[in-house]
Amino acid sequence: MEACDHVFYRNLRKVYPVADRAEGVYIWDTEGHRYIDGSGGACVVSIGHCVPEILEAMETQFKRVPFVHSSHFTNPAACELGTLLHAMAPDKSLNRTYFLSGGSEAVESAVKLVRQYWREAGRPDKYKVISRWSSFHGNTTGALALGGHTARRSHYLPIFQHTPHIEPAYCYRCGFKETPDTCDLQCADELERCIKHEDPESVGAFIAEPVVGATAGAVVPKDGYWQRIRQICDEYEIKLIADEVMTGIGRCGHNFGIEHWGVVPDLIVMAKGLSSGYTPLGAVMVREEIHATIKNGSGVFVHGHTYGQNPLSTAIGAAVLRYIQAHGLVERSHRMGIHLMEKLATLETLEIVGDIRGMGLFAGIELVRDKTSRAWFERDLKVNMQVANEAFKRGLITYPGNGGVDGIHGDHILLAPPFTISAEQIDEMVDILGEAITAVARTL
Repeated sequence: MEACDHVFYRNLRKVYPVADRAEGVYIWDTEGHRYIDGSGGACVVSIGHCVPEILEAMETQFKRVPFVHSSHFTNPAACELGTLLHAMAPDKSLNRTYFLSGGSEAVESAVKLVRQYWREAGRPDKYKVISRWSSFHGNTTGALALGGHTARRSHYLPIFQHTPHIEPAYCYRCGFKETPDTCDLQCADELERCIKHEDPESVGAFIAEPVVGATAGAVVPKDGYWQRIRQICDEYEIKLIADEVMTGIGRCGHNFGIEHWGVVPDLIVMAKGLSSGYTPLGAVMVREEIHATIKNGSGVFVHGHTYGQNPLSTAIGAAVLRYIQAHGLVERSHRMGIHLMEKLATLETLEIVGDIRGMGLFAGIELVRDKTSRAWFERDLKVNMQVANEAFKRGLITYPGNGGVDGIHGDHILLAPPFTISAEQIDEMVDILGEAITAVARTL
C-alpha cells in the first residue's frame, strides 16, 4: 500500500488500521482482522456492505450521466428518489425533497428554507431557530450553532451566531428532577417558555432529533413529548424541523423516527442511511405549503451546492431505498431491535453500566461511576474511548460519545448496526461489548 504520510487525519495521534474489504456486517483490515460493524460506521450503513444491487445501479448511472449541475438539468434518478421518499413520508403533504451531499448541508438548507419561507410569507421578523442542549445537528458553523454539545462548539463559538437552546428530553438525567412516572413533560413546555422570552414573532422554527444520537446515545423521549412539541409549534406558528439524519430511513424501526409518536413535522432532514454510505447524500423533505409559498413568490430558493441533486448519488439513493423495500428492512430493523434490546439487558448488571435505551437498531449504553447516584466519570478518563478501544481490539466497531450530561461530562457507547444483522451476530456483538466494558471497569 502507498504511504499515508500526506493525509490529514481527524485524530492526528491515532494509528489507523487499513480497511481492505467489507461484506455484510463485517469489515476486514489488511492484517486480516475482522470487525463487526456495530455502529454502521457513524450510524450510516443500513443495508450492509458491498450489496451487488447497489453496484449495478452505480454502473448503470455512470454509463449514462455521472454528473450534471442542478442549475442546468434535472435527471431521472433524482425524480425516482423523490417519488420513493414521498411514498415513505409520514404524511403526503411532505411532497418535495431537496437533495444535497450530507447531513450538515441538509440542516443548513432546512434553516434557510424556513427563513426564506417566512420572508416570502410576509413575516420577515421570524428568523430565530430554537434547538436543544445535548444535541447534534452537524459540523458546519450554522449547524454547529444549533447543536448543543459543548466540546464540539467551544473552539468555534466566536465565529457563529448564538441561537436559543432548551433542555433535552433526557429521562435518565432529567433537568427538572422528575421521573417518567411523575413528570408532566416540563421539557416540552420549556419550548413555549423560550418562545415567549424570545418573542413569538421572532421565532421561525424548532429543530430536534426524534431520538438523540451522537451527543447522548439513543435518548428516547417520554411518550407525549413530541405531541406536545407539535402542539406548541402550531400554537405559535413555528415550523417543526425533524433532524432524522440518524433516526430516519428505518433506523428506529419506522420509516422515520418521529412516526413512532404519530407526529408530522414541517421539514425532515435526512442523510446517512439514505445512501447507506455508498455515496455522500443528504436531503430535506418539506411540506407543499413551504414549496408553494416560494414558488408563487420569488420562484427561486436562494441556495445551492455543486453536488446537489447529483445523478450518481441520487441513483444510488434510489437503489438503496428499493433494496430496503424489497427486503423488508424497516420491519427487520424493528424486529431485530427488539432482540438487540433484550440482549443488551444482560449488561445491566455490569458495574459501570448505568442506562440502556434505544429504539429499533439504535441503542445507547450510558457508563457511570456509580449506579445509585448516577455519578459520571471524570472527563479526562475518556471511559467511552477506553471501552470503544477495547471493543475494537476484540473485533467490534462502536460509536463512543461523551458530554451528554451537561456538554462536558458523561460517557456512552452508541450501537447502530446494519439492518441485515442476524440474531447470532447481535449476540456476538453484545458479548464482545460486555467483555470490553468489564475489562475497562477493572482498571478504573
